[in-house]
Amino acid sequence: MIDETDKKILDELSKNSRLTMKELGGKVHLTAPATASRVAKLLDNDIIKGCSIEVNQVKLGFAIHAFLNIYIKNIHHQPYLAFIETQDNYVINNYKVSGDGCYLLECKFPSNEVLDQFLNNLNKQANYKVSIVIS
Repeated sequence: MIDETDKKILDELSKNSRLTMKELGGKVHLTAPATASRVAKLLDNDIIKGCSIEVNQVKLGFAIHAFLNIYIKNIHHQPYLAFIETQDNYVINNYKVSGDGCYLLECKFPSNEVLDQFLNNLNKQANYKVSIVIS
């Protein structure tokens, strides 16, 4: 079980995972060693699964951010999954979901032309509905 201090640590790390233990300790009113001990415990208990960064995809040349609802009519999803594994330049996340579709695919594309080619190839494996992120 986690206490209020652990919740504050998680909150601060979710805002900035690059904080030093001294900086983090200052924000949660603990010493650096005490903070490091708590963070280690949160890691050991799999409450913190890792640290990540947020990448500005537009600055990397990927101006189009899209979500695709994927619909597969049969129970054999392997052809779709095999295709997605080859598309790591464009696929950010592939979530298996319940509800209307089978998967929710999060993608990035440098242009509408590349998106169109991706959709043409995807359509050989599954049907889809595209939503483009505006902001």
